[in-house]
Amino acid sequence: MVPTGEKASEEEPKEPSIPLVIQPKKHKSKILVWSDLSVDAVDRLNESLNADHIKQVLADIFVLDNWKDNLKTGIIMDLYFYTLQFAREEGFTPEKISTFFSIIKEIFEVCIETPFGNVDHTFEYFKDLLHCHAVNHPPYSIELFSPGEVRRISEYTINTFFRHFKMYKYVFTAQVRLDLQITYIGMPTVVPSEDAINVNDEVAPPGDEDVHDPEHEKALNQDEELLQAKEDLKTIVKNFLTQESKKIEGKVEDQVQAAVEALNSKIDPLLGNVPLKKEQKGKKK
Repeated sequence: MVPTGEKASEEEPKEPSIPLVIQPKKHKSKILVWSDLSVDAVDRLNESLNADHIKQVLADIFVLDNWKDNLKTGIIMDLYFYTLQFAREEGFTPEKISTFFSIIKEIFEVCIETPFGNVDHTFEYFKDLLHCHAVNHPPYSIELFSPGEVRRISEYTINTFFRHFKMYKYVFTAQVRLDLQITYIGMPTVVPSEDAINVNDEVAPPGDEDVHDPEHEKALNQDEELLQAKEDLKTIVKNFLTQESKKIEGKVEDQVQAAVEALNSKIDPLLGNVPLKKEQKGKKK
């Protein structure tokens, strides 16, 4: 028989290794009805008559008790609260409220899973989730949202979440810094003279001729020129990286705008057969 102590030592679980760098990745869409908000949770939120009570219910469900004092928790609370406000203003059913809330929660978690730029991956995942809940193709997708609701959800998410995408990325992800080290090949290495290395040597009096050593002064001049060249190179590299980062930011804005226009162009043909005026009348009732 194997002693109990030896068996326990053999079955000790190993701590999983956490990767320091997480590359952006694509996510597969899935049906999210009742994924994060249950029927009881939606009923509790619908019964709330003021913002403070809604936030208290959200804090109880998602353990956000310190949302008033913690900046990050407060940002998450605002995201969840305004998501529910939009769903209630649209008159969504409990199933639609739960699904729309989970869609926003999913793309938020994808946004902050990596410090690298993944706006394209997040936006593609958002479109896949909408498609998954707007087309009747069980078990892969369900027809929950109408074309008009898909368009309004898209406009709201683009004008709120994706407009603040960089803010979420800055607050909830680690900052990536570029550690640049340049090595010159073929440049002579400056070796300090013996007078500079031996600190125990006696210092000559001011009037001694050995104080003004031509070779020592030449070595010092070479050191100063090398330091100045390194500083100039650092300045050039810094200015180049700053210009490139500004170009990247502009490209991201253009990509988001292009994605919005492409999404609207796909949704517009679907709205041709939808009586939007009747939906609006029913909404007012």
